[in-house]
Amino acid sequence: MQRIAMLGGGFIGRFYADSLHGQRSRDKVVAIYARREETAKKFADDYGCSFLSTNMEEVIAHPDVNMVCIALPNNLHAAAVELCAKHKKNVVCTKPLGRTADEALRMMQLVEEAGIFGGYLEDLCYTPKFLKAMDSVRNGALGRILWAKSRETHPGPHSNWFWDKEQAGGGCMLDLGCHCVEIARNFIGKDVKPVEVMCWAATQVKPIEAEDHAIALVKYENGAIGQFEVSWTFRGGMDLRDEVMGTEGTIWINSFLRTGFEMFTTGKGADYVAEKAESNTGWLFPVGDEVNDLGYNHMFTDMFVSAEEGRPPAETFYDGYIVNAILDAAYKSASTKQWEPVQLPVWRGREGLTQETTLTEYDADHYLIKQEMTHDGRNKLILKEKATGKIIERDLA
Repeated sequence: MQRIAMLGGGFIGRFYADSLHGQRSRDKVVAIYARREETAKKFADDYGCSFLSTNMEEVIAHPDVNMVCIALPNNLHAAAVELCAKHKKNVVCTKPLGRTADEALRMMQLVEEAGIFGGYLEDLCYTPKFLKAMDSVRNGALGRILWAKSRETHPGPHSNWFWDKEQAGGGCMLDLGCHCVEIARNFIGKDVKPVEVMCWAATQVKPIEAEDHAIALVKYENGAIGQFEVSWTFRGGMDLRDEVMGTEGTIWINSFLRTGFEMFTTGKGADYVAEKAESNTGWLFPVGDEVNDLGYNHMFTDMFVSAEEGRPPAETFYDGYIVNAILDAAYKSASTKQWEPVQLPVWRGREGLTQETTLTEYDADHYLIKQEMTHDGRNKLILKEKATGKIIERDLA
């Protein structure tokens, strides 16, 4: 059983608590820290916490606590991890791990030096659709992965601190791009080194210092490409989509906005529809089980079982550090308008990979480029002559 101290009683802390009290049934949020006393009291009343405080260290050090869950603004993550290391308390931290790779690396080192468990709460790498897709990729159904694209767009986050560049560390790219980068890393292979990034980012709509829209390409050492599209300017709700392309197949995932559940209402009796939904009238797209569909249930099960079995979870502080390093390169590229290298002073994956080539033999003299049935009934081959390099067509009888 995990006896959890929740740090942060806001939107994400409540999402986490709903999952924690619902999935394994034996885990319990026993303590709550919030910066405002009224927030802590409300959270404690709603979730039955026996201890509350506006002093973070008191909550982390509480003798009933054996796991700390960080659901705080980005600028407080490092201080919270430092206290967890000081008091030898296992810790899981919401995304992004840090505001920069340097900050994330220090957090990873603190956890490892203290010998405590550290889990990175990247929920979108635990959604049921993602987990099923990963099984297919691992089993070779898509062949060699060439391209992984992830998109997250919505009208913007809920709390004021997200919009403050100093507290958040960035805009939509750090807030949403962290999800997209890690989704692509999983599909391409987390042991494959990201080498450089090309990024466009701009502030198109919102009156803020940070970016509200960004698109980037991440080049990996084996030749694969990761791509992300993120925005706080998208209207119509929250759009979560992933695409994966391999030499043998393709996966399309739509995790939100279009879920197969559609409803029309005039608004009478309507209230909450789904996260980031902009309206409660007209045609709506509710989510059947939001906590589960966003991956929280599978995520916390993996975290706590891993902690109890003494093994790393699927998403670690190391993963959070790699994500921050990729995003650092993206921010630099958005400024320089050039490909920028990913700086990884600590890398634990494979080294020296080269881009694979796949040449399909047709016969002793030809490589196969493509075979297709045409609209006029021909079985057509497109071949490359090995000796000359000439591209030819041939019809099969």
